[in-house]
Amino acid sequence: MRVGIVGGGLAGLMAARSLRERGHEVVLFDKGRSPGGRLATRRIAGAVLDHGAQFFTVRSDAFEALVGAWRAEGLVREWCRGFGHPPDGHPRYMVEGGMNALAKHLAADLDVRTETLVFAVRPNPAGGPAGWHIVIDDGTVEVVHAAVVTCPLAQSFSLLIDSGIELPTVLRSTEYDRTLALLAVLGGRPAVPDPGGVQNADATFSFIADNQVKCVSPMPAVTFHANAEWSLAWWDRPLDETHAALRALADPWLGGKAIVESQVKRWRFATPKTIWPDPCWVAEGAPAPLVLAGDAFAGPRVEGAALSGLAAADALS
Repeated sequence: MRVGIVGGGLAGLMAARSLRERGHEVVLFDKGRSPGGRLATRRIAGAVLDHGAQFFTVRSDAFEALVGAWRAEGLVREWCRGFGHPPDGHPRYMVEGGMNALAKHLAADLDVRTETLVFAVRPNPAGGPAGWHIVIDDGTVEVVHAAVVTCPLAQSFSLLIDSGIELPTVLRSTEYDRTLALLAVLGGRPAVPDPGGVQNADATFSFIADNQVKCVSPMPAVTFHANAEWSLAWWDRPLDETHAALRALADPWLGGKAIVESQVKRWRFATPKTIWPDPCWVAEGAPAPLVLAGDAFAGPRVEGAALSGLAAADALS
């Protein structure tokens, strides 16, 4: 089959690789400048900062096999075994060069169309062969035999408006927590304790990461993730106000070091509030094979997204 995958996050990338290994032709579409979704890394003033997912854990044999291969390739390594005192002993893994390096590795030999906004997924016209038209916002159409959609569910629903497919109410109504992130390059090491990460740091920040201690950045650079409540309250405020507020709230964690440069990143669909019980959703009775996947299915973690993508590939094979 020729399979079209909408969404180049980890779920889409894992589905694409698995399907290609089974002999299918795969084309993957992503609206961003590079694939990865929340496997996101940014370079600012010589620093390197992970600004989406900060690490990942392993909870299943299937994911352990993948991570073992990545470790053998020198792509990932253990960061620490917890952020509490004492730590919980469960390994947290990071990606050499930043989390997006994993996405680039997985996408290296795939047909990935970045900066490509999919407008709709529609059945092939009546009388033609079974399949899907993936309609790009410039009016061009890609014809495929099967489709995998891995976007956040609100976006997936809008893409499928003209598909004739009825999504379950629970999927259609899935809500997501939002995250506002401050990315700060500093003039010296901050007051973030070893091992360079703090979970639920205070009333504002759900996670703080020292990218230099994590061995991602060659110079001091900190990622601050505001929690869901703060992010929602400030979401519609002017960006300059939000930026100033986050800088002020981050100050106790800077150790008196000056901020050399900073940016704010907005994650509208950061964490699904409810999880579908199966690792993917297959559209029964559809005119051609169609599967929905992503972290709203197998859990809002890096591992969940990976396993959901693999499940989507299994559903089409």
